[in-house]
Amino acid sequence: MGNALKKMFDRLFGNREMRVVMLGLDAAGKTTILYKLHIGEVLSTVPTIGFNVEKVQYKNVVFTVWDVGGQEKLRPLWRHYFNNTDALIFVVDSQDRDRIDKAATEFKNIIDDPLMRNSAILVYANKQDMKGCLTTADVCEALGLPELRGRRWHVQASIAIRGEGLYEGLDWLSNTLKSLKRAGEATSVG
Repeated sequence: MGNALKKMFDRLFGNREMRVVMLGLDAAGKTTILYKLHIGEVLSTVPTIGFNVEKVQYKNVVFTVWDVGGQEKLRPLWRHYFNNTDALIFVVDSQDRDRIDKAATEFKNIIDDPLMRNSAILVYANKQDMKGCLTTADVCEALGLPELRGRRWHVQASIAIRGEGLYEGLDWLSNTLKSLKRAGEATSVG
């Protein structure tokens, strides 16, 4: 009874729950972003083996964020997290010029998956404070975003350890998902 009442109030007053998968190559900053958004702190992290999942409340949206390890041997498992996903947050280490092509290949594999065809796409071009890093325009080009048709996407400059750019990205994501829902467009494929 209590759960049904909560869902009714959430529908009336705008609280929405969205399922988000956060992916990217290892050491891009995914876990740092997740915990900076979740508890507002930077935690000492180790490479994620498996996944972390947390609920992140932002404005009137509750994002259930699945942060999945990015090591090469874990990437084939990413697909198991795509079902019923409203959005993809793809994190790029903007300083890792040597692996931007690998990141682009993995990104293309994700967005080409039938289960991800309706998902909104937020790209965090992370580590923008590092000397010689790729700009957001560079990341956008490298991932082939200008060629995407019929997809909602945004590239946000970020510095995860300072929290810079993270909430601006969530602003775009929450506004985009709300507008898609209002328009009756499906954001997830189950």
